[in-house]
Amino acid sequence: MGAGKTALIEAMLPRLAARNIDVAIVTNDLVTREDAERLKRGGLIEPVRVIGVETGACPHTAIREDPTLNGLAIERLRLTFPGLDLVLLESGGDNLASTFSLDLVDYWLFVIDVADGDDIPRKRGPGIVNCDLLVINKIDLAPYVGADVASMQRESLEVRNGKPVLLTNCRTGEGIDAVIDRIAHDALLLT
Repeated sequence: MGAGKTALIEAMLPRLAARNIDVAIVTNDLVTREDAERLKRGGLIEPVRVIGVETGACPHTAIREDPTLNGLAIERLRLTFPGLDLVLLESGGDNLASTFSLDLVDYWLFVIDVADGDDIPRKRGPGIVNCDLLVINKIDLAPYVGADVASMQRESLEVRNGKPVLLTNCRTGEGIDAVIDRIAHDALLLT
C-alpha cells in the first residue's frame, strides 16, 4: 500500500477529461471501499463513475485467480456509460508478485514508489517485469529516503528488456501527461 495508485488516478483525471477521454474507475480494497470513496469525494469524476469492490480476501485474488467481482463491476460501468473509452481498474495494496488476469485487463500499468527503496526493480517481481507500463512514482521523495531514481529507471529498463518505464510526481504533475500519452498510444485510445 502507498505506492500512489489512487493519487496517480487523481492526477490523471483532469488531463483525461481535457482530452475528451470518457473514463470510469473500479477500485479494490480488502474490507472497505476507501479508495473509491476518496475518488468520489474528490470532485474529479462523477461519483456514479466509480465502483468500489470489497474483495473480502487478498485484493490480488480478485484481479488474478477469480476476477469475477471486477468483471461484473466493469460490465456494469460499460452498460451504464456505453461511450466509455477507458476503465481504470485499481488493485488494492502493493505486492511485487501481483499480476492481473489477462481476461480482465487489456493494458496493465504497475506502480512502484521510490520510498520502497531503489532495489525494488532488481527484485524482478512479476508486476515489474511483465506489466505493459511501469511507473516509478513519488520521485520527489528520493532525496529524503536515499533512493537513486536514475538507477531505478535504468535497472527497471534492464529487467523489463526495454519495455517502457516512466517517472511521476503526482503532487506536481510531473510525468502524468507522459503516462496518459503512453496509455493512449499503446491502448489505441483516441486523444
